[in-house]
Amino acid sequence: MKQSHSWLPAAAAGGAAGLVNGFFGGGGGMVLVPLLMGRCGLDRRRAFANSVAIILPLCILSAVIYYTKGQLDPMTAMPYLAGGLLGGWLGGKLFQKVPVAWLKRIFALLILYGAWTSLTR
Repeated sequence: MKQSHSWLPAAAAGGAAGLVNGFFGGGGGMVLVPLLMGRCGLDRRRAFANSVAIILPLCILSAVIYYTKGQLDPMTAMPYLAGGLLGGWLGGKLFQKVPVAWLKRIFALLILYGAWTSLTR
């Protein structure tokens, strides 16, 4: 597995994910996974795992900004947070059991679903 020894590709990938996450309120991982694989040399599983670790603080930062701007109601978000925590725990448990070929397909379907719903609303 080749890994980048330069901070520049890693910082650029993080910057792109942060920009997308802040601008759209999420989705930074959709940008980050391909960048971690292509520019930073991580294999698919490491790219997915690192994306989760990188996106967490970006999401927290974005949530704080949205909250201070009056755009986030924490009580409205709570049921989604509870479901997301459960889903994240289950996904983390299943992650090592799912073949990489299926991870690629699932990831591609999620990107297509996001694009489709964005275009049809």
